[in-house]
Amino acid sequence: MWYIYTVEFYSAIKKNEIMLFTETCLEAMADKPNPGTLSDSSEQLFSFGVIADIQYADLEDGYNFQGNRKRYYRHSLLHLQGAIEDWNKEGNTPCCVLQLGDIIDGYNAQYKASEKSLELVMNTFKMLKVPVHHTWGNHEFYNFSRDYLTNSKLNTKFLEDRIACHPETIPSENYYAYHFVPFPKFRFILLDAYDLSVLGVDQSSPKYQQSMKMLREHNPNMELNSPQGLSEPQFVQFNGGFSQEQLNWLNEILTFSDTNQEKVVIVSHLPIYPEASDSVCLAWNYTDALAVIWSHKCVVCFFAGHTHDGGYSEDPFGVHHVNIEGVIETAPDSQAFGTVHVYPDKMMLKGRGRIPDRIMNYKKEKAFHL
Repeated sequence: MWYIYTVEFYSAIKKNEIMLFTETCLEAMADKPNPGTLSDSSEQLFSFGVIADIQYADLEDGYNFQGNRKRYYRHSLLHLQGAIEDWNKEGNTPCCVLQLGDIIDGYNAQYKASEKSLELVMNTFKMLKVPVHHTWGNHEFYNFSRDYLTNSKLNTKFLEDRIACHPETIPSENYYAYHFVPFPKFRFILLDAYDLSVLGVDQSSPKYQQSMKMLREHNPNMELNSPQGLSEPQFVQFNGGFSQEQLNWLNEILTFSDTNQEKVVIVSHLPIYPEASDSVCLAWNYTDALAVIWSHKCVVCFFAGHTHDGGYSEDPFGVHHVNIEGVIETAPDSQAFGTVHVYPDKMMLKGRGRIPDRIMNYKKEKAFHL
């Protein structure tokens, strides 16, 4: 159904390419190899940590909006402390940690505790011996404006790397995204999944107007957080999307990485692949992001949060989509973080608690150009 859905999405703008796109996807699925196992002879190159949806608040335990999943607001900070202690003790220290968004819960705004809670969590992160790259999610925007976040400690754009003589790879100030090189021939890209959003932006701004128009066109419900009756359930207020400007920038980075024979890891709060996520948690224009990624051969993995349940799938072009389970819904006797060990031919996620281990082999696949 996902492939049919993708075809329907593109039919209005790429009518003459639908059959080619569909046939290529199906052929790639048929050729997908079985996952391998980690070889004893593999030499680890480096590692990095992953954690998602901490959503700390100084509140008693509660439940999600549906009332069927428990949330451990205070204990999420203890889970973070445990993760940091573990990362600091690892024999091969991770080069960095990717924090996948929703660092504090939206309830903090209701109790006027946003800044206090953020300071507490950021002070906890100071215990970590390596840099943290922060991604922004919907709960960041429930608590703060985009302007506030840009000038806060959650803006880790200062950790970016620049590519000499390639000004087209420098991100715009209109969105929060950047790239960096943790190890030779590996490039990580942080995307702004709320570049198009009605959260955290001035209602008089052109981007708010553009985002609200897009949301209203796809969601006629009075309650914009409700996906009820929607054929495209990702069009809810707590999600967002990628502007064409950001997607063009991503394309430039991936073009450089293809030429430079790099392997690329992409990070976003929102997932973009339906097989790895609940459809209501996807980025608004996830198909546009996939179209850019699938037109290149360098991307090996896409990490996201947001779903809380986690998820995984390898797409037809060999990109591993990994959604990390949320700390906020992790019981006190468990954990929810991981370390990704990077090898020349694969990545291996070593999960803690309810995050499963995964082996993600790199697939040698020719890029498909739309």
